Amino acid sequence: MAELTGPPGARTVLQQCLQARLQVKPPDQGSQAQWVEIQRGLIIYVCFFKGATEEIIPKMVHTLLNVKLNETEGGKYVSILNLPGDILIIPQATLGGKLKGRSMQYHSNIEKDIGLDLYTQFVAQCERELAANTKCFEAGVVLRHGTYGNRQVLKVDTNGPFTHMIEF
Repeated sequence: MAELTGPPGARTVLQQCLQARLQVKPPDQGSQAQWVEIQRGLIIYVCFFKGATEEIIPKMVHTLLNVKLNETEGGKYVSILNLPGDILIIPQATLGGKLKGRSMQYHSNIEKDIGLDLYTQFVAQCERELAANTKCFEAGVVLRHGTYGNRQVLKVDTNGPFTHMIEF
């Protein structure tokens, strides 16, 4: 993978999990909260920065779904596609924060409407990759995702703080 030559267009954090549950709609009058859930797999937190375009999406999807971070029972590390495991994608604008004094600022984050479009494309391309992967299809792998622009409650069971950041 080539090193970045300028400012990043996106920042991602990968977290393996045994189970994860994300609230995608808070409760309101007359309805309960709505949740999505995955079993053993990978959580992908994603933030897009100003200047990011849709050209970044294929590289992100290929890299994130093929990086060997998931440990098999035999101790070998494989990609989420080869595990196979579930995927939960969470938009995470706070990944774009920079500390200024004692406060966080988010001036580098992409405009909300453009970010939503890129996030939607990213999720759709990940779904297509999973659908095209025979091993994932046969194992019944699921991809779930959060709601862009909303605060969301996350509950995670993990077998260790095995977290990685990758910028694009």
